[in-house]
Amino acid sequence: MWYLLIFVVLVVIVTLSFLRQVNQYERGVILTMGRFSGMKNPGWRLIIPVFQRMTKIDIRLKAVNVPDQRAITKDNISVSVNAVIYYKVKDASQAVLEVEDFQYAVSQMAQTTMRNVVGQVELDELLSNRESISEKIKSIIDGATVSWGVTVQDVELKDIDLPTEMERTIAKQAEAERERRAVIIQSEGEVIAAANMAKAAEILSTAPGALHLRTLQSINDVSSDASNTIIFTIPLEILRAFEKKV
Repeated sequence: MWYLLIFVVLVVIVTLSFLRQVNQYERGVILTMGRFSGMKNPGWRLIIPVFQRMTKIDIRLKAVNVPDQRAITKDNISVSVNAVIYYKVKDASQAVLEVEDFQYAVSQMAQTTMRNVVGQVELDELLSNRESISEKIKSIIDGATVSWGVTVQDVELKDIDLPTEMERTIAKQAEAERERRAVIIQSEGEVIAAANMAKAAEILSTAPGALHLRTLQSINDVSSDASNTIIFTIPLEILRAFEKKV
């Protein structure tokens, strides 16, 4: 009886040692005597020790920070760029069999690609077209990693750091641009004001006594403040009236 109990316990222990758990977000890649023999889906799976080895691959979406990369733009300006890349494993067997460490490989590919793409654009394009540049980086990385069983979901440029001297230059450029716009707006206002004044002068010249009434109205508006000094101008109509009498 005791021998039977011991035998049962040993069988249970050996069986449990063969069990491996594959979580819902994982896939198991099985190598039997060094050769790929299949995939294991989530659950408890029997693995024969010594003869078989299982590598579990996480297939969840990964967000990996790409560290700061120093690069020189097309117009020879040194910048520091970092980004975040989102990718996931689509084929666990390829991720194990085709590349030694797919996470390290994706990170290195992202860094190299980011430096190359930044070097192909000018600074103004880099600052204003982040989305298109991110999309270009994504397509290049995705094309290179598809054979590894990895698909890139998105790439986002986070920070673009410029040298202090370049930041000052850009600030001066922005200030000059604002001054240019202010001068243009002011000149356009002067043109409109001159046109309105010419129109008003034409109307006043065609109506007898209109200029005199306008002068009296201006005097009335100014006289509301006692601190003002009023300089009264004689309308030309009055002088012309005297000329006619003479």
